[in-house]
Amino acid sequence: MQTGICTNIGNCSKADSGEKMQVPVGGLFVCPECNRELARVGGTGAGTHGNRSALVLLLVALLVFAGLGFGIWKLFSGKKPDGGGNGQPGGIPSKSSKQDLPADVETILRLSGSNTIGSKLAPALAEEFLKAQGAQDVRRIPGDKDEVTVVGTLSGQSAPSAITIKAHGSKTAFEDLGADKADIGMASRKIKKEEKESLASLGDMTSRASENVVGLDGLAVIVNQANSVDALSDQQIRDIFTGKITDWSQVGGSSGTIKLYARDDKSGTFDTFKELVLHGEALSSSAKRFEDSTELSNEVADDVQGIGFIGMPYILNAKALKVSAGSSVPMKPTVLTVKTEDYLLSRRLYLYTAPASKNTWVRRFIEFALSNEGQAIVDKIGFVGQAITKDVIATAEEAVVATNLPPDYERLIRNAERVPFNFRFSSGSDTLDTKAIRDLGRLVQFMSDRNYQDREVLLLGFADAQGSEDANKELSRRRARAVESELRGEGIRPAVIDGFGEELPVASNDTEDGRDKNRRVEVWIRR
Repeated sequence: MQTGICTNIGNCSKADSGEKMQVPVGGLFVCPECNRELARVGGTGAGTHGNRSALVLLLVALLVFAGLGFGIWKLFSGKKPDGGGNGQPGGIPSKSSKQDLPADVETILRLSGSNTIGSKLAPALAEEFLKAQGAQDVRRIPGDKDEVTVVGTLSGQSAPSAITIKAHGSKTAFEDLGADKADIGMASRKIKKEEKESLASLGDMTSRASENVVGLDGLAVIVNQANSVDALSDQQIRDIFTGKITDWSQVGGSSGTIKLYARDDKSGTFDTFKELVLHGEALSSSAKRFEDSTELSNEVADDVQGIGFIGMPYILNAKALKVSAGSSVPMKPTVLTVKTEDYLLSRRLYLYTAPASKNTWVRRFIEFALSNEGQAIVDKIGFVGQAITKDVIATAEEAVVATNLPPDYERLIRNAERVPFNFRFSSGSDTLDTKAIRDLGRLVQFMSDRNYQDREVLLLGFADAQGSEDANKELSRRRARAVESELRGEGIRPAVIDGFGEELPVASNDTEDGRDKNRRVEVWIRR
């Protein structure tokens, strides 16, 4: 037997307790809870331990003499050379745990793209998907950095089937789809116009058959827990990360030089930050860059002057700030504010496929990921799933953070509860987007529950500030009526359909993304 301890302190209970674990020689020498490679510790007896220690000391001396002392440190600590973690909270083992695939394995699906999705969510979905297909002996096999293969033996098959996951950034999702190196592209941002054009030979990549929202995430702006700053505007965040604001005293904090931490250029998280916050301005060259989300979060948590941005599951021991823009109310990234996409820096996590993929496993996997079972996995991992459940229905007091509400709006929601999502639309239209089509089905399913069949449905529409006030009010009502029409086709007859134009913005109307968030229909229910 081999004896080891987990070093993933703060992210793994076995590491926190210092528990020693025994693994058979030749077995996978990783923590059973978090999958991080174990650090070897003393063995079975005093004499054996003494002999082993002497051998280890001799080996270390030889390796130091050969210039490889750093390598032995890496082996015993389980850390990467840059001092980082394993790329996710309690996730895939580091490169040193790389294993060979079985010789007879058959790859049935290839996922490529976002590290945010691919580091933990995609492997978890792949495991449960294979199990749902009746596979036995489902397990993960670590590969190169940010790569993992999930294998299992399907019923009636002698050879294992594999789902490969390569998580090198959202940009690579579209590169690999175009090069036929992936069946599913993982992206923590929407496909760009030029990427859509480059993949035109595959079909319309923004169609319902191609663009699938697998979950939601809040891009959290994080600081050290001891930092006195609790809220920043998007302008202040932009000025900080572009180097215009360099001292915490300039934003109401204690005097001290601000230290910047940011994801790397391939990251979908960084792409989203550029789009939602930087708006074309350059990130300061003083920012320390990271490919590893967990490492970035841990460094900010350890630096009282630090500030960074990260996906919600990686807030860990740092503090998330409230964020506002223009006249919107400062909000923290929470399950409710992200589920409704009202939080300024909320984002969608996408799975893109060729609309007419010939691989039948693609549609099976997508449907599983979007099902209630798949969305429960999204929640478990730490992102925000899209299923509607009783525990996420919020009262008006819980759901509304704004003051000075329009009188008619306040009257309508007084005894109502908020369904935690918004229907959203294309600019200047009442055409539902790809997520809204799925949400219609989720709302119909939820309202079929006998506990909610007697509830009235309220559809309250809103618009951005483009155009006249009267035109925006009419457009917001038209959007509410568009949702009503869809629901009537499913047997649900909303009791209230109203619009409030450009009132109650949840984001700035000065940016396209902000206007996207303001073009919405809220769903409320009441007895």
